[in-house]
Amino acid sequence: MTFDISKITIPIHSGIYIMKDNTGKIIYIGKAKNLRNRVRSYFLKSQNYKTQKLVEKISDIEFVLTDNESEAFLLEANMIKRYRPIYNIELKDQQRYTYLRITNEEFPRLMVARRTRTGEFLGGGRVYGPFTSGSSKMLSIGLLRKSFKVRICKRLPKEACLEYHLGNCEAPCQFQEARERYGKHIAELESILKGKQRLEDFRQKLENEMKDASLDQHYERAKEIHETIQRLQNLQTRQKMESTKNYDEEYFGIKIQDQTANVMSFRQTNGVIRDRNRFAFDLVADNSFSSFLSQYYSTNPIPKFIVTSELPEKKDTLEEVFSRTAGFKINIIVPSSGKRKDMIKLIMKNLTLYQTKGSEPALVELQEKLHLENIPKIIECFDISNHGADYAVGSMSRFVDGRPDKSGYRKFKIKTVQGRDDYAMINEVIKRRYLRIRKEKDETPDLVLIDGGKGQLRAALDALKSIGSEIPCISLAKENEEICMSKIKEPLVISKNNQALKILQHARDEAHRFGVAYNRSLRKFN
Repeated sequence: MTFDISKITIPIHSGIYIMKDNTGKIIYIGKAKNLRNRVRSYFLKSQNYKTQKLVEKISDIEFVLTDNESEAFLLEANMIKRYRPIYNIELKDQQRYTYLRITNEEFPRLMVARRTRTGEFLGGGRVYGPFTSGSSKMLSIGLLRKSFKVRICKRLPKEACLEYHLGNCEAPCQFQEARERYGKHIAELESILKGKQRLEDFRQKLENEMKDASLDQHYERAKEIHETIQRLQNLQTRQKMESTKNYDEEYFGIKIQDQTANVMSFRQTNGVIRDRNRFAFDLVADNSFSSFLSQYYSTNPIPKFIVTSELPEKKDTLEEVFSRTAGFKINIIVPSSGKRKDMIKLIMKNLTLYQTKGSEPALVELQEKLHLENIPKIIECFDISNHGADYAVGSMSRFVDGRPDKSGYRKFKIKTVQGRDDYAMINEVIKRRYLRIRKEKDETPDLVLIDGGKGQLRAALDALKSIGSEIPCISLAKENEEICMSKIKEPLVISKNNQALKILQHARDEAHRFGVAYNRSLRKFN
């Protein structure tokens, strides 16, 4: 019997999906920029024979969210190495990601860094990465060597070699000035690999070289430079799944719901996040986060750093006991910034996904920020479109699980308002919509959104009150993207990059687009 994909809610975030059979065994692990689109694609009839066989064995699907596609790529690769799912071997075209190493020689070289399966790097020097786009040659290492005059010889020759005569190296083996400049070249290269200073300058330099190569009809060289420019973008992508620092630490997030504590952990070994674990315990008697950690590390190796979303009780006692057991100092910390803080945020996002049974995390965040009793799975947004005194219409977009439900969109001819009175029009449209829903016993939304400011919100609230409706209602003012709520005097401002705000903006923009199109059609035929 094929797994019923309609019975689970799939997030639209980037992350990995873990497919299990009826025994709970992991049979496939995949990554996706958009989990919902990718997972649903498996259940289309057009799949090949092997994919159909995989789908037939799926009994459950779990999700682990990441903050970007690069993190999903790395976590997927690490978990595949750990679990070795049978269908990954048969179906997956394995890709690799790259680390680069600057050796610790007197005149350092740039090389591809090799890593063992346990995560340890081979050879000395400073390691940068991982870089996740493309193949192991993704950074066009040869071009970087040439651009920064980095030597490629294993041993310094006695006199300048062919690379010097080709202009790829300044020959520190022979010239004192070259020796003095070499350290500066390496420092500039490292600043590029760190994704910090000079990246824009270096990109501009490459673009100029690409144009010159193209004008000289050296198209292969121009293509090579173009690919390097594209891949350099990846240096700026922050990710937390791997680190070049080979230390061990474990991250824990804890959330309480209905007297039950849910805990999720990510373990970093040799700088690599390889897996996640999830636990739950009831808050009865002396059960606490502190007792959980004590029991957990009675059977698991203790890392040097234990990073948590909140400090456990008796932290000092735990550190002392763990240090004595491990034979080295153990630190339990709640991070305030940096990658550790980002990792804890990611774990808390995954815990929310689990606790809300797959609800879109951005909707859960909306619930928290707007202090709603329920997750706003259904949002209806209203807008008024005016074009002179004779053409005024109302429009409504409907979003379900954070996405447009276009079959639920509605349009309204204004019937009771004369002239241009947006507030009265909003009042009319809201009354008509929710009186009709009550009469037809249709599903009411979890949240009503009004395009506008405090005035429009007040008109909508008056309409809802007059018909005895208690549907939560807010407004979104476009100028500064401020959210107005009846119970809070000051508008709520959410970061413009926040996914929760983007859902509200999308709903508002759809209502506006739908209303303008309806208004235009009325004017066209009159």
